[in-house]
Parts: sequence; structure tokens; C-alpha cells
Amino acid sequence: MTDTESAGRTREAGTDFPHPVMVEIKGLTRTATFTRLADAVAAVRTTLATLSLDDAHAAYLAEQFAPEAVDRIGRQLAKVGMVRSIAFVGINAHPIYIRPAAKR
Repeated sequence: MTDTESAGRTREAGTDFPHPVMVEIKGLTRTATFTRLADAVAAVRTTLATLSLDDAHAAYLAEQFAPEAVDRIGRQLAKVGMVRSIAFVGINAHPIYIRPAAKR
């Protein structure tokens, strides 16, 4: 993942988390900030696609970070303040975090 801010895109009402978010896959990526949650989730999917995951785990993570999951992830961010999962590459666990970006 690279630090990115998506600009010039309009958001449909109710389809995205209305605040910037930070994403990190511990041990694999640096923290990246995204203006749109949908872009953050897409970046997670892109990174996960490059990993050597077993088929069942890859399918699970694909479902967790599917484009259709953006609304669910946004609701969880609003309610809990974080979304967390784990990517297992062999025996190595890499926590995946999506959090609201810190206000400056």
C-alpha cells in the first residue's frame, strides 16, 4: 500500500464512511491514509492478492474486504472505532487494521 489521498471523487450518500481512514497490515505495509473508505478497502484487497494465503483463508479475507463490505466496515468503524482481521502467511500472523484517521 502506498500513502494515498483520493481526490476528485464524489461519494454517494450512505455508501461510505464519511471520514478519512488509516490502514495497515502489520509487518507487510506501512500505515496509509485514505480519504475514502472504499479506496482503503480496495488497497487491502490489492495487498492481500499478492500474499501466499491458503485457499480457504484467501476466500475468507476476500469476503471480509469485498467491495460489498464497505458499508458493513463503515458501520463497524462508526460503532467500534476499528476493524481488525488477520492475514496468515504460513505460520506468520499479520494483523490488518482499518481505523479512522487521527484529526490534526
